[in-house]
Amino acid sequence: MSIESKALFTLEASVAEPQVTAKGPYGERRYIPVTGGKVSGERISGVLLPGGADCQLVRPDGVIEMDVRVTIQTDDGETILMKTLGLRHAKEEVLKRMMTGDKVERSEYYFREFVIFEAPDGPYSWLNKLIAIGDGERRPDLVILDVFEIL
Repeated sequence: MSIESKALFTLEASVAEPQVTAKGPYGERRYIPVTGGKVSGERISGVLLPGGADCQLVRPDGVIEMDVRVTIQTDDGETILMKTLGLRHAKEEVLKRMMTGDKVERSEYYFREFVIFEAPDGPYSWLNKLIAIGDGERRPDLVILDVFEIL
C-alpha cells in the first residue's frame, strides 16, 4: 500500500525577525510575522498577504513545532486561508549554521507540514476537501514550502 501525491504549489513566504519569549514550562515560544510572498502552481497562484504568522514552540528536545496561518490572495481575486502544523529539527551543528544565516541544504534537516485550507464557495472550494503535505526549506528571511495534495 502506498500514498500518492500531486504537486499543488510552491509557496515563498517573506518573514520578519522572530518575537521570542523566554523559555516557559513547554519551551521557548517564537512568533514569526509573515510579511508577504507568493504562491505558484498549475491550479492555484497568487500572493501571500501580510499579517499571517508562524507561532512556534521550541521544545526541550530541540524539535520546533510550527503552527502557521497565512492568507493567499489568488491571481483572480479569491482569498483563501491556509493553516499548517509541522515539525522542523536537525542536528545541533546544522541548527547553529541555520541561525547564523549559512546556506543549509534541505537534506540536512527535517521540515514537514500538514496543510489544510478554508476557501470560499467557488473556483477553489475543492481545496476544502483535501489534505496536503509541505516539504520546507528555511532561509534567513524566507520560507519555501513545496506543497503536495495527498490523493
